[in-house]
Amino acid sequence: MNMPISDSDIIYEDNHLLAVNKRAGYLVQADPGGDEPLEDMVNKYLTKKYSKPNGAFVGVVHRLDRPVSGLILFAKTSKGLERMQQLFKDREIQKTYWAVVRNPPEQPEAKLVHWLSRDRTQNVTKVHREAADGRVYAELDYRLLGELDGYYLLEVYPLTGRTHQIRAQLASMGCPIVGDHKYGYPRGSLRRSICLHAKKLSFVHPIKKEPIVLFARLPKDGFWDRFEVFDGE
Repeated sequence: MNMPISDSDIIYEDNHLLAVNKRAGYLVQADPGGDEPLEDMVNKYLTKKYSKPNGAFVGVVHRLDRPVSGLILFAKTSKGLERMQQLFKDREIQKTYWAVVRNPPEQPEAKLVHWLSRDRTQNVTKVHREAADGRVYAELDYRLLGELDGYYLLEVYPLTGRTHQIRAQLASMGCPIVGDHKYGYPRGSLRRSICLHAKKLSFVHPIKKEPIVLFARLPKDGFWDRFEVFDGE
């Protein structure tokens, strides 16, 4: 049973946008499984907060995988939705993720460039070295922030926004994300979570035209919070 959204989950709100610190295991949009998605939870939160008898407008700007935690934006107006989706499409959003891996990367920082294909029957993304029909270009930069108790913290900057991109590309270099059994980590998580957190978004507000920088705190789960020592690195 998912916990409802409360003020403590909200990172940022204005007339057009709402940023939420998503808990791992929460769906962003409905799927055939029937679990309540974050989209509906945000609608309930706004409907109650502003006493909207007909419900609130909630637009999904972008997505995070179900087992991923962290910063996700919703639009409160159709204008905000359209313009934010265009910013993502034009790659004018700077995205920063934190990922915990068990195997240290060969290089402390590097750029990964691949072409990805989707196996929809298995719901996995496959990584390829060259372009071909049915494959999409994927690019990310990463750097190693440090090591803690045999785990390695990577800061990841995806330049494209492909399905399962970070998970698949890190796994392809021998660094599957902790808990990500689908991409080669030996043990899955009982909490339907992996150690991938959407940490930061930077963009120019499409309506106010002001620079916006948003941060999502790490989950307080007894594991992630130990890595707060690397904040500010």
